Amino acid sequence: MHDDRTLVEARLKRVLEERIRPAVYPESVPLTVSVWTAPGEPVPVAEGLAAPRSPIAVGDAWGAPWSTSWLTVAGTVPEAWAGRTVEALIDLGFDANMPGFQCEGLVYRPDGSPVKGLNPQNQWVRIAAPAAGGEPVLLHVEAAANPVILDYHPFLPTELGDKETAGDKPQYRLARMDLAVFDETVWQLVLDLEVLGELMAELPADGARRWELLRAVERALDAIDLQDVNGTAAAARAHLVEVLAAPAVPSAHRIGAIGHAHIDSAWLWPLRETVRKVARTAANMTALLEDEPDFLYTMSQAQQFAWIKEHRPEVYARVKKAVADGRFVPAGGMWVESDTNMPSSEAMARQFVHGKRFFLAEFGIENEEAWLPDTFGFTGGLPQIIRNAGSKWLLTQKISWSQINKFPHHTFLWEGIDGTRIFTHFPPVDTYNCSMKGSEIAHAARNFKDKGVARHSLAPTGWGDGGGGTTREMVGKAARLRDLEGSAAVRWQRPAEFFAEAEAEYPKPPVWVGELYLELHRATLTSQARTKQGNRRSENLLRETELWCATAALRTGLAYPYERLDRIWKTVLLHQFHDILPGSSIAWVHREAEATYAGLAAELEELIGAAQRALAGDPAGGRELVFNGAPHGRSAVPAGGAAVAVAGPGDCAVTAREGGGFVLDNGLLRVVVDGDGLVVSAVDAASGREAVAPGARANLLQLHPDFPNMWDAWDVDQFYRNTVTDLLAADEVAVHAEGPAEVAVRVARSFGSSTVTQTLTLRAGSGRLDIDTEVDWHEAEKFLKLAFPLDVHTERYAAETQFGHQFRPTHTNTSWDAAKFEACNHRFVHLAEPGWGVALVTPSTYGHDVTRAVRAEDGGTTTTVRFSLLRAPRFPDPRTDQGRHRFRHSLVPGAEIGDAVREGYAVGLPERRMTGSAEAVRPLVELDQDALVVSAVKLADDGSGDLVVRVYESGGGRARGRLATSFALAAAVPCDLLERPWDGTRGEVVADGDGVRLALRPFELVTLRLTPAR
Repeated sequence: MHDDRTLVEARLKRVLEERIRPAVYPESVPLTVSVWTAPGEPVPVAEGLAAPRSPIAVGDAWGAPWSTSWLTVAGTVPEAWAGRTVEALIDLGFDANMPGFQCEGLVYRPDGSPVKGLNPQNQWVRIAAPAAGGEPVLLHVEAAANPVILDYHPFLPTELGDKETAGDKPQYRLARMDLAVFDETVWQLVLDLEVLGELMAELPADGARRWELLRAVERALDAIDLQDVNGTAAAARAHLVEVLAAPAVPSAHRIGAIGHAHIDSAWLWPLRETVRKVARTAANMTALLEDEPDFLYTMSQAQQFAWIKEHRPEVYARVKKAVADGRFVPAGGMWVESDTNMPSSEAMARQFVHGKRFFLAEFGIENEEAWLPDTFGFTGGLPQIIRNAGSKWLLTQKISWSQINKFPHHTFLWEGIDGTRIFTHFPPVDTYNCSMKGSEIAHAARNFKDKGVARHSLAPTGWGDGGGGTTREMVGKAARLRDLEGSAAVRWQRPAEFFAEAEAEYPKPPVWVGELYLELHRATLTSQARTKQGNRRSENLLRETELWCATAALRTGLAYPYERLDRIWKTVLLHQFHDILPGSSIAWVHREAEATYAGLAAELEELIGAAQRALAGDPAGGRELVFNGAPHGRSAVPAGGAAVAVAGPGDCAVTAREGGGFVLDNGLLRVVVDGDGLVVSAVDAASGREAVAPGARANLLQLHPDFPNMWDAWDVDQFYRNTVTDLLAADEVAVHAEGPAEVAVRVARSFGSSTVTQTLTLRAGSGRLDIDTEVDWHEAEKFLKLAFPLDVHTERYAAETQFGHQFRPTHTNTSWDAAKFEACNHRFVHLAEPGWGVALVTPSTYGHDVTRAVRAEDGGTTTTVRFSLLRAPRFPDPRTDQGRHRFRHSLVPGAEIGDAVREGYAVGLPERRMTGSAEAVRPLVELDQDALVVSAVKLADDGSGDLVVRVYESGGGRARGRLATSFALAAAVPCDLLERPWDGTRGEVVADGDGVRLALRPFELVTLRLTPAR
């Protein structure tokens, strides 16, 4: 037989495109359209429906950036269409090649009830099936003119990312506005041919099945009269029945499909627009669930459910019903799909607390999976948090984006820093927006790395970010792929059902130990410094607020602010979403975030002040009390308590250095600052050991060009290091403070269009050099680093993460090591040789890099730690980080890991002072073992008056200690993160009078619920 395969395939492509698809709507009549544009921000539905309209026609421009237009479409079903299926086709000016990221609409009936969303791949609204001739049609559309930020030429700077700079030029033109007959037979034929054509393309050209499909398709095409597609579609479908009925082979890969619409809680749109995006999508999906009995849909992020509940109660009622029916599945159990690199220990825990509580309260559902398809890497502290929240599975897809190394598994056990293992799945379809294309299904089967021992994978299916979710076409394709020879077998499946099935079939999966590092988007640890500092400050203030309010409640009876703390926590958690905290959203998002953080800080300071006032007593008492909110004692003040301030002896001195500069000394640390304001020596007096590498200078600011190949706010590519400018010249180096309690040197520099002022401070009794850096930043596409070259020989270093620290290599032996050229720390980075180490601590920044070099002069090793201070990407915010910024970094020579933990907390939780009548405030709880650290002290969320204390082992070793309470203790119960009794603690927890004896394993976390005797 002659090989005519390409001829038939080309024929199929043209006939589908030019004849069959257009015949899905064989007859149409225009609708009349009128419009009202809201003058500012979106208005309530009732106001939009009632507003006066003006005529508008197809082809007319509409929609200034970020504006909302209310369209009314009206018409009448022709008498000749009686008994047929009729739909409205409403094209707002969509670009069908871009499933989301543009204009969108939500359709309402005249009574204000929502119908469904309008999106580029979902432009239809069912009017009637069957229709009645002469039936009037009246629909209203709330149309959002969201501008296209990420266009065909991506990453170009644009002012469209903020309504304050976007202008008022219309963004769209109305396209098709018709009432049309829907021919379901032709629509089904389209799906038949698409599925078979796409499957053919994935099968081997010399395989029999491909030719069987080809000949069946050819017969179907022969049966179609191109001048009467609607009249011959049924005959064409008859030729495809046999090949569509051939079952999949027994060994076929099994795909569990789940309807999905990944909706970023903010990104290229502001938070207020996400509120509407989720309502549109939920309206779409609940409507599709009603039409398609086999279909299942999942949505994560409790915050998004809460938005629908608050802003679109009619949609929420449909959601609740579909959830109760088991069709609309809440997933993930987190408040938002957060970043996991930067949130603190407590914040990461609270993501699950607030998310799972919402799903339990609203739906009676407890999720056992974490659902984070798009998050930019996962810290080694996360498995324990997932387990302590009562969950046991994790889904993500983002690691498939890694630039360098291909991850070796799709289904595996992920082991965290404490030894907790979580059953984890990466969908081999390599997308969280699967559309049921044959190429996607075939890729999932070929790509699956666990073939031979497992054969199940998951495919989140649907358009996200304004694309409207799963379409009826995707559902139709999935039905054909359920059991089809040559294809993986597809069925709709809830995430929990998939995980249970996958876990059962794969009892001994491989193990991946440590962080799941994404080899991409590394610059998200630095971009938008104000957002990151607002997050860090909020986390610290929340810790203090809970501590002091709980203490005041138990000591003085002050009312505990349950509702305010709940609201504030949820706001902070929202802003940890993986495109807000990472700094990858438009200017509008970060402008609002900065204002939000400022408001939260003021409210939390008010709560802290009120609690401390209640504890301190009458201000006329005249005693100055020092409050210590850190988990370690300092200045003779116990952790979590307060004491009368006592001035300690001061022995700080600053002297001029020969050749320029100064020497700072407090008996514990001797620091030499040269004439350029750089640290050339930092000697730990206890050991006599020098921290700064010979011939090197620390506190060195370095400037790099920063123009990644793509994803400007997200990425820093390794070639940035090829060019560096050391900022050596100083405009001023002078003594800033001189006294027995504190000495400081001030250094001023200028470069480009920017200036920087640093204050290097040494305080009495402290082995830490504090470096406060203020930058007035006006650079573009530059990267500012702060370098500390250290005389430490080590192959690895520790960086703090949630409830512990994780180790990373200082070398680049393998491609996996080399890929980690930018990484995350929380409060500290620690480097050590046996018996001696150096800590660098910060309350200000997350991104850093560590490199090593062997010195030719003496053969010693210089290990350089550089903190990432500022970037200046121009997309999606063209003025990222312009203006003033303040940072603090501290150098702690001679530090063990425990010192790094202690100093890390201390710099972020400074002492507070208040005048009062009390002599002291005894801590509610005290630990006698420094390696055991209290991460939270709060009242139980259920209002019972119980005290909840969270403790973790911080050094990476086993630790025993006793948690003593300063109140009579009636009961002490280990709990999960949701404060429910839990038997998952692996260490020893034993009640012991007015206290609890603890024996924790490395990095183990335990939550204790302490009931005071009443």
